[in-house]
Amino acid sequence: MNVKKVNPFRVWYYLRQGYSMYLVFVIAVANMMVTTYYLAVQNIPTLKNIFPGFTEWIIVVMAIAVPLSISMGYWHVKRSRAQRSQIEVETEINPYFYRLPPGFWKEVFAPLYVELLRTNVKILQNEKLSEEDIKRIKEIERKLDLLIKGHSFPEKK
Repeated sequence: MNVKKVNPFRVWYYLRQGYSMYLVFVIAVANMMVTTYYLAVQNIPTLKNIFPGFTEWIIVVMAIAVPLSISMGYWHVKRSRAQRSQIEVETEINPYFYRLPPGFWKEVFAPLYVELLRTNVKILQNEKLSEEDIKRIKEIERKLDLLIKGHSFPEKK
């Protein structure tokens, strides 16, 4: 991250992602395991006989929880309407679903598509390409070569 150009909203976003996706997840799993074992399992004699130690409890719970969580996650993403609804809302609020995103799409690919259309129209009308047409095509070709070599857009001057 460039220290000179720290965007506080980006930092806030990274904080929320790291905290909610990773830190809270690990803490919540550990909390559930410890709390249920020491407050429930140890106080119920039948369960205490089945799970005499915390290690056995962790192994059994993980053997059940991991496949169950994967199945529930798969169902949420692939089968339920919830995921589709979330994506629909994100699409509605994301401006780049309705306009060209900055960078190579706006500076290379969109001009390439426009130039292909112009060139095809000229070919269909039996017209020759002008010097201006060739100049635009060469510029797009230059930008595509830069992309292939790993450069980014907009070009740094």
